[in-house]
Parts: sequence; C-alpha cells; structure tokens
Amino acid sequence: MKKANGNTETEMAGLDLEHQLPSGDGDERSQAAGETPGAEGELQKLKAERDSLLDRLARAQAEFENARRRSVKEQQDYRDYAAAEAIKPLLPVLDSFERALQAKSEPGDFRSGVELIYKQLEDALSKAGVRAIPAKGEQFDPHIHEAIEMVETSDAADHEVLEELQRGYKIKDRLLRPAMVKVAKNP
Repeated sequence: MKKANGNTETEMAGLDLEHQLPSGDGDERSQAAGETPGAEGELQKLKAERDSLLDRLARAQAEFENARRRSVKEQQDYRDYAAAEAIKPLLPVLDSFERALQAKSEPGDFRSGVELIYKQLEDALSKAGVRAIPAKGEQFDPHIHEAIEMVETSDAADHEVLEELQRGYKIKDRLLRPAMVKVAKNP
C-alpha cells in the first residue's frame, strides 16, 4: 500500500523489517534466516548466563561496598580508642596526684610523694615505649635537638650540648618532641 508521499504503511509505523528481530514462534523464519532450531535454545542459555553474571557482579559490588564500609568503621574505631591503651597506665598517676593534693603533710613528705608520682609517670610512659632523649654533654644532633641558644665557650667541645632547657622524647624510634638545648660554640 502506497501513500501519496511514496511511503508504505509499515514504514510510516516506524518498522524496519530488514533489521527487526525474528519472533520466536516461526521456525520457518529462523531457518530461512540461516538459523538452526537449536539456536533459540542457545540464545536462551546465553541470556540466562548473562543474567547470572550480572547478578553475580551486582552481589560482588555490594559485598565490596560493605567490606569497604566495615574497613572504614574499623579504622575509625581504632583511631577513637587507640589512645585508651596509652591512657590506662596514666590513671594511677592521676590518682596519686589527687591524693597528694588532698593530704596535709610536711614539705619533705610532699616532695618525696611528688618524686614517687614522677617515677610512676616515667614507668607508665616507658611501658608505652616513650623514652627521654639524652641531651646534656652529647653532641648536638639537629634531628633530635632544637638549639635555642649558641654560647661561645672554650670549656666544651664545639657543638656540644651545654644545657637542656626542655627534655625531648621519642616513642619507639619516632620523635615526639625535640629537646630544647643550649649549644657550645668555640671561638
């Protein structure tokens, strides 16, 4: 059926008969197109396999996302509670300070109590891996010492630490705080 403009009705309906997929009900059509009767079953198998793979992909993506979320939460929990192990040994030191402040005692007893608390604090920090950096009498090392003042003197070797103004600390092999020192400078 031709229309006035030269187009058939099927072309008007937007159908392209040459590129349209064959319907599944006609074996003669599929055989005429060069397909075998088993091709339909193979097509169904491939579609099922595709659907299965897409499902597996979606599950794997969801599993990965859940694992990522768990990992982020575990890292956050670790950061939140990592300090707990370092703080626990300091609690008895805090208790000792409270008792010392409440006690009414002689100045000599008070000093010995504070020395005991200092020792407790040193022990707690050493258990956590914190150690003091040696400074006085050592050769100046810019990696662990911070020079506050250079003192001209011939009484000490050049670049020798004369005085420690503030103690420096390391935790294991990492620097927490450099020691603030006065350093000798020979004229």
